[in-house]
Amino acid sequence: MFTQQPGINDLFVQLGLPSDEPAIEKFISEHRGLKSAQPLADAPFWNDAQASFLRQALAEDAEWAEVIDELNTRLH
Repeated sequence: MFTQQPGINDLFVQLGLPSDEPAIEKFISEHRGLKSAQPLADAPFWNDAQASFLRQALAEDAEWAEVIDELNTRLH
């Protein structure tokens, strides 16, 4: 459990993705353009575990929710 608000790098680690700045920017660049009505967790590039984590964290308004919202904004 985090003692401070997790950031985008922490989210990428949690999702099992490369978490350095160039890798994050590349991921966002490659996946940007989600339809506005498409929930982030339903995007086709997540595996089942990643999608489940995103859904659960948002549903529980967990400490991850803010950074997930940030990623959502950057991908739409």
